[in-house]
Amino acid sequence: MNILIYGIGGVGGYFGGKLTQTKHNVTFIARGEHLKAIQDNGLDVTSYKGDFKATPDLATDDLSKIPTPDLVILGVKSWQVNDTVKNLKPYIKPETFFLPLQNGAANAEMILEVLPDAQVLGGLCRIVSFVDGAGKIKHPHFEPSITLGELDGSLTDRAKRIKEMFEEVGHVTVHLVDNIQVEIWKKFLFICTISGLGGLVRVPMGKIRSSDYLFNMMRDTAQEIFKVAKAKGIKLTEAHMDAVFEAIQNQGADVTASTQRDIMEGKPSELDNFNGYIVREGKRLGVPVPINELIYECLKPMEIEARS
Repeated sequence: MNILIYGIGGVGGYFGGKLTQTKHNVTFIARGEHLKAIQDNGLDVTSYKGDFKATPDLATDDLSKIPTPDLVILGVKSWQVNDTVKNLKPYIKPETFFLPLQNGAANAEMILEVLPDAQVLGGLCRIVSFVDGAGKIKHPHFEPSITLGELDGSLTDRAKRIKEMFEEVGHVTVHLVDNIQVEIWKKFLFICTISGLGGLVRVPMGKIRSSDYLFNMMRDTAQEIFKVAKAKGIKLTEAHMDAVFEAIQNQGADVTASTQRDIMEGKPSELDNFNGYIVREGKRLGVPVPINELIYECLKPMEIEARS
């Protein structure tokens, strides 16, 4: 199988790096000094599960040079998904299928704006990893896993092949599910609840939890996301909400979310695909989301400046 890993950050670098240890042909799309280091010396992955060097069959920033992919794994940020797929469209075939692994609830929707249903799987991952210098990925903790499934809930050979492919390399747990949207929204509920508010108040989790006002605001944020999900027909339950807040309570006091860190560092973030998405869907579906709207509108000027 020809596999294209588009985006060699923490997600694409770790999981794509693992796939270079299989018999499949693996291509990395990266850029700048990171790309040059990979081309010269491979990708060094430092992991608490065991360090390894990933040597792709090709690392490039030129799509005209890639072998026609059978599978594309998207490791870019959610706000880059639509443009990435548009850029790739001339270089794929009707049988090429896409597996998005970034945070966000609408990644499959964004791909479907460009490609037909048959070319899209639903997916998500859980991992703590990041670029630690040119040609270097660091995975300091957290058991890496991928959850995937067909958007229609069917169990297909291609989904089984991906599961088997990752199981070949070890140190990656793969879950094949029949309702991928529920799994995506369970993670999104957690990520979106903590990210925007964290970016707004600019303090770690422990300080948010210690403030009754902020912690109640976090609960209200989550309730609005939950109501939008229900209005979209996503089968979230109160048990899922309880699990999110159990996870929030178990977070280390100094923890910050990746989107929060991007906002605090003045980088382009996933704000528009997190709280902004909830605001847009809330308006479309007639679901009031005043707390998410407050967070989004307060942060939007900084987001616009970061993107300029």
